[in-house]
Amino acid sequence: MKQLITMVSTMLLLASSPATAQWVVTDPTNLAQSIVNSANEIVQTSSTVSNVIKNFKEVEKVYKQGKEYYDKLQAVNNLVKDARKVQQTVLLVGDVSEIYVNNFGKMINDPNFSPSELSAIANGYSALLKESTELLKELKQIINASSLSLNDKERMDIIDRVYKEVKEYHNLVRYYTNKNISVSFLRAKKQNDTTRVLELYGTANQKYW
Repeated sequence: MKQLITMVSTMLLLASSPATAQWVVTDPTNLAQSIVNSANEIVQTSSTVSNVIKNFKEVEKVYKQGKEYYDKLQAVNNLVKDARKVQQTVLLVGDVSEIYVNNFGKMINDPNFSPSELSAIANGYSALLKESTELLKELKQIINASSLSLNDKERMDIIDRVYKEVKEYHNLVRYYTNKNISVSFLRAKKQNDTTRVLELYGTANQKYW
């Protein structure tokens, strides 16, 4: 079991396996926190569309720097069950960031949203990202905790709980995205301009709504 805990810790900190020996060692909690910090900049300083776009470019930059990490993590499949649960939790946080980056980038180019609305939307994403990131930090603390403070069952129970909570936030981000896009669609419908919205975000089968 000690080997399992070591494997889980290694999974989160990305000390690589033989198949991934060339990986750059990255702390996913720092990566996620950087995305949150960049998202907060939009909320704090974006009073015009140009400012929203400028600050969002920083969010995109941070996410793209970590995308290779998430892609390679996704490719790892030779893990035992509990280590895989940690892997899936980290990937869910990465997916939350991807949903935000991909869809908010489109909302910036959507005339159905005003600068103040974009700032409010960014605020919602920032809050959801922050909660997901805090859970990831908790996960890191748990799997690196001293064996004197937690037994193996307690540790695995917490890993399961954190995974379930991150999964809930992942679902909330999808729902939040859907609701925002639906607002744009309803506004476009009143203006007989639904085709443009569908082209921007894709159909319900193609995207998140």
